[in-house]
Amino acid sequence: MKILILCTGNSCRSQMAEGFLKSFSANLEVYSAGTNPSAEVHPRAIEVMKEIGVDISKSKPESVDIFIKKSFDYVITVCGDAKETCPVFEGKVKNQLHIGFDDPANATGTEAEILAVFKRVRNEILVDFFAFYRTELQ
Repeated sequence: MKILILCTGNSCRSQMAEGFLKSFSANLEVYSAGTNPSAEVHPRAIEVMKEIGVDISKSKPESVDIFIKKSFDYVITVCGDAKETCPVFEGKVKNQLHIGFDDPANATGTEAEILAVFKRVRNEILVDFFAFYRTELQ
């Protein structure tokens, strides 16, 4: 099963979703990319994932362009912008889904308030992607 998760910056939501899917099963081939990739994975995304035992610290944001000619069982957008600007793939895409989440990188406030947003979004991604895994991939 080959899955691509798309976001705008590929620094938070798509990285967390990729990390979760890989943690659910080693048999899944999971990638994430951005339509406008950031320079690095957001440090708070790494931090909140590490808290629950999922290490995404070695991940790097990638451009969706490197995946355009590849085939996937699923291409999943996790933000509205990526959904709207999702490119046409030259490879075969069997299923295209949108499972959207707020962008925690836009959170404002104190450090504790910002971290709370990252944790909330992380937990929402876990719930929704575990449901996807259970219903679609098992």
